[in-house]
Parts: sequence; structure tokens; C-alpha cells
Amino acid sequence: MLAVLSPGQGSQKPGFLGPWLDLAGAEARLRWWSALAGVDLIHLGAQADADEIRDTARTQPLLVAAALLAAEHLPLHDVAVVAGHSVGELGAAALAGVLPAEAAVTLAGVRGREMAAACALEPTGMVAVLGGDPDEVLAALQTHGLHPANRNGAGQIVAAGEVAALEKLAAEPPARARVIRLKVAGAFHTPYMAPAEAALAALAAGVTVADPTRVLLSNLDGAPVGHGRETVRRLVRQVTAPVRWDLCMRTLTDLGVTGVVELPPAGTLAGLVKRELKGDGAPEIVTLNTPDDLPAARSLIARHGGAAARPPASRFRVVVSPAVGVFTPLADLAEGAELHAGQVVGHVAGRQGPVEVTARETGPLIEWLAHHDDPVAPGQPLVRIGGSH
Repeated sequence: MLAVLSPGQGSQKPGFLGPWLDLAGAEARLRWWSALAGVDLIHLGAQADADEIRDTARTQPLLVAAALLAAEHLPLHDVAVVAGHSVGELGAAALAGVLPAEAAVTLAGVRGREMAAACALEPTGMVAVLGGDPDEVLAALQTHGLHPANRNGAGQIVAAGEVAALEKLAAEPPARARVIRLKVAGAFHTPYMAPAEAALAALAAGVTVADPTRVLLSNLDGAPVGHGRETVRRLVRQVTAPVRWDLCMRTLTDLGVTGVVELPPAGTLAGLVKRELKGDGAPEIVTLNTPDDLPAARSLIARHGGAAARPPASRFRVVVSPAVGVFTPLADLAEGAELHAGQVVGHVAGRQGPVEVTARETGPLIEWLAHHDDPVAPGQPLVRIGGSH
């Protein structure tokens, strides 16, 4: 089974889009998408320096456009699974048939501008925490009032929040962990981005969508999403919710993915997959960065593609945290118990007091994803519930 991955912000490199402009129709397509996104994608992708393409308002539509442009030269009918990291989810949604390419690029332009504006409201940032015990890292973030914005697997958690709190974390890192400052404009995937989420929601409400034609994984919980409108709801929610790329990679394994193509600018997600999915079952990977890499990507798709191109029936759902705080599961609920919609499964204790966590679906409790006294963030998956078959 073959998966195509669309990278997110931070993967861009100066000039990475230049080689693609030589392909027939590429420049014209980018000019049209530039008009939709409100930025000059040709200049940004081929001539701009690192500082210019670090600007969130410019980077986000550039990454979505680059992924979609390259994907046009692949035999996507043989691709079973698609997933994207952060803004890369918009590209993945287009590849899954949920959004037209034009809508994905337009939404990326709005998302980038609005997130940049939200970053300017107060001084926030992000750091990568590499290594250490994951539970200890999350506890340290809770202590400093920070959010686990990205849980990328392979021993990497990205923390986000106020600059002063990030500096304290760097000065007192968790045991056996390194803290690396990231050159980003603010605290993405946290409540600090609430104004951007509201602006994106207003625009997304008018977009015409379709149900996915292949398996589309969500950053919210790593689960396949079966409905177009639910996909858009999740894309909007992801502006303030943590990116659970670790759970996306777990689902790649559960689905039996044997081959992975990362779209340009490729390398970041491929590296995470290589470090996380090791051993005999590790997928074969191709990083697609220039048109010269197209033959290798097409060969990989030919050898690993074609299986399960239609989304499977929903295998599970998750219950996510409604607030930041400390999670307490209901004491008498064990894995395997049958849940019903509306049932309370636990509480999150935060600054405003305890908040009930309820199941929205009926089905068996397959797995606790958070445990007693675990620090949790809004949107963080807490419980996995079996879905329809």
C-alpha cells in the first residue's frame, strides 16, 4: 500500500520550486494560484531568500501549491493513503478529492495571513524538545504553561507559548532532553491562534466539498476521515489544536503501508517516518524534490500502489480534550467497555475547574490515549473508540 505525504511549514528551502517551472504548464498554473493566494508563488519558490519564505503568510500557500504542482505528475489513481503535516493537510485534502486545488491554495493563503496576524498580537514562539521521557516532557510543558503543539514521534515534541516561558524551559530542560529554538513567528497550533481559526472557519463554510476518494488521515488523531465536511471542520480546528503526527504514523503502520512518497519540499516527514517506522516492516521511501525524482516516485507507486484505494469504513473515533489541564479518566471504565454517545469518560481539571469529557460516538473503548494525571491540551486525543464496520 502506498501513501503520499504533504509537508508543512519549516520544510521550505530557497529556490526549491525553481526546477518545477521548466515543466509544461507549471508557470501558468502557479500564476493562477498566486492570484488566489494573494502572493507571488513563482518569486517565492524560485527567487526569494530564506527570510522571505519564512514569513508565515507567504510560506503556507507556497507549500500547498508546491505539493499540488508536483502531485499532478504522479499516477494518483494508484495511491491509497494521503496525509499532510499542519498546513500540508490542505494539500492532502485536495489530493483526496475533498477540496479543489484552487480552494486548497486559497484557504492556505487565508490561513497563512491570519496566523501571521495572530502571531503579532503578543510575543510567542516554539521550541523543539528532542529526547527525554515523553510523559516527563509533557509534565514540564504543563509546569511552564506551555502547549505541546506538535507531537511528531521519533522523540520529538514541539512546545509553544509565551517567549518567557520557552526561555525558562530551555534553561531547565527535562532530563535527557535538548531544547532547540525554532525560527517561527509564534505559537502555532495553540489557543493563541484562535483569531486565525475563526477567520478560516468563516471562509471555509462557503467551500464546496466532497467525501474523500482515498484514505485521508487527520492530524487531530491520526484517524481516517470519511466525510468531506468533517474534514474541513478538522482542518479549521487544527489551527489551534496540536498536530498528532505520531498518531498519523501509527495509522500508516496499522494500514500496512509499504511505500511512502513525500512531496516537495521533501525530507522532513521522510526523516520522521524513517526514525519511527523501523525494522522489517519499514516502508520504502522516495523524497520528491525535483522533476528528476519523478521516475523513482512513479516506480515506487507502481510497485506499492493500487491496494485499498477506497477509504475503509471508519475503524475508530477518538474523544479529544476540551481544555488544557490534567486528565482523570473515569475509574470504572476499562478498555473493552461499551460506550454510548454522551457518556462521561473522564474530566480535565484546569484553571477554571473540572470539565467533563464525553464520548460523541457509540462503540467499544479500544484504548486510553491519556492516563490518570496526564497533562493534556485542547484537541489532544484521550480515548480511542471503535467505529462502524
